[in-house]
Amino acid sequence: MMELWRRIEAFFDILFTRNVITEIAAVTVCLWAGWFVGAMLRNRYQRRGITTPTALTVKYLASQGIVVVAPVVFALLLVMLAHGMLFAAHFDVTIMDAATRLIGAYVAVRVGVFLFAASLGNKSWMQDWENRLTLVIWLAIAAEYLGWLDPIINALDSVGVSAGKTRITVWSIFKLLFTLTLFVLVAAWISRWVDRRLKKLSTLAPSTRIGIAKFANAFLIALSILMGLNAAGVDLTALTVLTGAIGLGLGFGLQSIAANFVSGFVLLLDRSIKPGDVISLSGQAGTSTENFGWVQELRGRYVVVRDRDGVEMLVPNQQLISNAVINWSYTDPRIRLKLPIRVSYQDDPEVALQILLNACEGQQRVLREPAPVSRLMHFSDSGIELELRFWISDPQDGVNNVRSDVNRAIWRLFKEHRITIPVAQHEIRLHNALPDLD
Repeated sequence: MMELWRRIEAFFDILFTRNVITEIAAVTVCLWAGWFVGAMLRNRYQRRGITTPTALTVKYLASQGIVVVAPVVFALLLVMLAHGMLFAAHFDVTIMDAATRLIGAYVAVRVGVFLFAASLGNKSWMQDWENRLTLVIWLAIAAEYLGWLDPIINALDSVGVSAGKTRITVWSIFKLLFTLTLFVLVAAWISRWVDRRLKKLSTLAPSTRIGIAKFANAFLIALSILMGLNAAGVDLTALTVLTGAIGLGLGFGLQSIAANFVSGFVLLLDRSIKPGDVISLSGQAGTSTENFGWVQELRGRYVVVRDRDGVEMLVPNQQLISNAVINWSYTDPRIRLKLPIRVSYQDDPEVALQILLNACEGQQRVLREPAPVSRLMHFSDSGIELELRFWISDPQDGVNNVRSDVNRAIWRLFKEHRITIPVAQHEIRLHNALPDLD
């Protein structure tokens, strides 16, 4: 700790000399000029609507890369120019040499972090941590260059507590966090690369690709954590009790969550349900009369189902495995709809059956093959029971809406042909059973 303070005091003693102040002023002006150029570029590209893409493209590197790297490169060029001018004026350019190297190191780190974050895509948390990660790495490099890294490590390593035979210090905690972060970042990058490769495999079903990608991501993250702990010097055998407690918790308190995760992988691998499918959940109350919805997303614990009312329901994976689910688009998106109708006994059923077929004409969503059919089902107490059956191929666009369109056409045609839809009614006759006393 004392050695670190001596180095800091010596640094500030040198700082307030005339030569050093001149160099610092020149570096400050160069950095301010670079910041000004960066602000202008950011405003320009924001007006043009440049956004982060889902993949690393040449267009993105040529646009956003300029905004990220150009200001620092411009500042570096200005520092090099000032370095030459001060050297020509017989100034001691030690600070300028250090500034040139440090700014050059910052450029290299910034470019590397930028490319790494862009390779992970626009949904990665790295997009919000680029500047912070760059600053942390650059500060470590600067401390090593200035000779401060070893004293800082010794100072942090001297602060800690002893737990049995193990000593936990501030430096060991920082080292553990840094190592874990590094391994997790590499695992996330590999997982992203695997996901991109799987998306290009058209021979695999979408649900299979999603399942493999999620399994690979979970496996790589878990493996990276174990490797990071081992690289940081943590004895993994000491975690036996902890892992045993976690396993016991999964067996009792978290068995439902574990079952949902396993069910999620089963759904992904057997391809019974995939994004875009239209499904109906048996025994579930919903806002839609038919209680069906569109599978929006398959998650590790649940499936996101969106119904016709715009309500998104999170259905646990285990429920989809253990309960009956109607998949309207499992193998063939075509489905048959049935419309029951009743006509009076005073009307001709043959005419009514033909009118039902005519009601399907002009309906864009009703398929011509298989052709619509009308059937006389039975004779009831209130009238003749008919039924219109027709096929559609786009249940994802709704079912009740096409029913409504066809029913409206039936009503209109029945009115034109004077076909009566009887109302169910019962006659009750009362007979006086008392004898006539007169």
